[in-house]
This record gives sequence, C-alpha cells and structure tokens, in this order.
Amino acid sequence: MFVVPDVNDLRTRIARWKATGERVALVPTMGNLHDGHMSLVRVARANADRVVVSVFVNPMQFAPGEDYESYPRTEQDDRDRLVDEGVDALFLPATEEIYPGGTGSVTYVEVPGLSEILCGSFRDGHFRGVATIVTKLFNLVGPDVAVFGEKDYQQLLVIRRLAHDLCFPVEVISAPTHREPDGLAMSSRNRYLDPHERAAAPALFQALRQTAAALAIGVGEFEQLASQGAAMLESAGMRPDYFEIRDAETLGDPLPGRDCVVMAAAWLGRARLIDNLRVTVPG
Repeated sequence: MFVVPDVNDLRTRIARWKATGERVALVPTMGNLHDGHMSLVRVARANADRVVVSVFVNPMQFAPGEDYESYPRTEQDDRDRLVDEGVDALFLPATEEIYPGGTGSVTYVEVPGLSEILCGSFRDGHFRGVATIVTKLFNLVGPDVAVFGEKDYQQLLVIRRLAHDLCFPVEVISAPTHREPDGLAMSSRNRYLDPHERAAAPALFQALRQTAAALAIGVGEFEQLASQGAAMLESAGMRPDYFEIRDAETLGDPLPGRDCVVMAAAWLGRARLIDNLRVTVPG
C-alpha cells in the first residue's frame, strides 16, 4: 500500500493507473477505522481495480464547540487495517495540504435545501464542510466510484446531489449500515460511551425498528410515531436532537406508497449518535 501525503504524488499515481484503463474507487474517511469502514472498502474493491482511502479529519465540518481537537486519531492502527484489506493507496494529507490558505476564507461548496434541515439545523456549517472536502477529493482523485455509508443518510443524499449538480463523472455507491451484534450502528464516536451509556445505546436502533415496523403495516400517523420514537430515546437516557420520518429521496414529507426513512440523532453522554432505517409506506 502506498501512503501518500502529497497531492501531486497522489495525482501521479492515479494517472498511471488510469493510463492502463484501471477503474479507481475512493473511500473518504476521517480515520479511527472500524469494521464499518472496512465494509466500505470491500464494496469499493468489488467495483474497481484500485482502491484509494483518504484519512483526513476535516476541520470545516465541525461546528463551533464540537470535538475537532479530541476526535480520535489512530493513524498506525488505520494503516495496519488498510494494509490487511489490500488497499492500494492511503491519502493521508496534512491540513495545510488541503487548505493551504487556511479555512477562514476558503472557497466552499454548499448544497442548498438538503444541508439546512435535520443534522444541518443542529450543526452549523457541517454540510458545507462535507460538501467542500468531498468536492476537493473528487477533484484530486478523479474516482470512477466513491463509496459512502448509509448510516450518514443525509450526508449520502447531499453528496449525491453535489455529484449530480457539479457534473462529476463519479458513481456514488452506498453501503449498508454496519452494526454491532446488539444493533448499534458502528461509529468512531462510540468510543466516547462509558459502559452504562454503551448498554443504553441500542435503544436508538430499537426505536427506529419499532417505528419502521408500524409504518410497514400501514400506520400513517407520522407525527405521532415520531413523537413516540423520541420519547423512547428520552426514556433510555438520551437527549434527542430529532426523530423524524422523511421521504427517502427528498427528505421532504413522507407519502404513502413511497420509500421513507426513519431518522434520528440523539446525545448520550459525550456521544452524538445518528442512525436511520428505510421502509416503504403502503399506498
């Protein structure tokens, strides 16, 4: 595996692969890699000849007061895991490599509408930061395929819209949420949970699953179901930011006969947990 900290070296290596007709996949990450990330790498490998993984803790996507400084960084463990998975290149840039003039006045990318709702209404500037770094990575790598996890469902839709609107020739592929045996969605921030909080954390998935089951059999009181879901989280000791039922394609109001997504974000101690489940509402 090549470890590439330099933008020019990255472009040179990828150009060599593409010159021989090889298909390149990108898996963007912020590091602290776990089995969920490895599942994305495997999807990438199944859809390309070469796999590039980026590890970059992007300061632009952290809202003021969030955990940028304390976000877990495990560079050597990340390298070892990626070598074991047969990744071809690890792009490991310094912040100055990505933002040579700093982040204060950088040109940014913003996806209107999708970026301001749900998590966007609680994390000021978060999706602007996501859209900007993904645009940079698409420009640097020029991937044929990019793989993102469905756990960050709103992010996935933001990136799909970005790729469409900016005419990137990249296929954005989603990979299913990877879960612990008790249903908790894998996340780098799960390490913030103490043992008591970790025992309570699966209540988020349970609330989503119960709500999705009701929707699947035709229960159509969306607001009532969402309120009940939020109450389940509160009873488990969480502080919900939201518990919502939205259209799976637009994140607008759900409609009978269409796929919808049950989405939630909640605080449990220091950890902000997010998760979702898709379900078809009977027509």
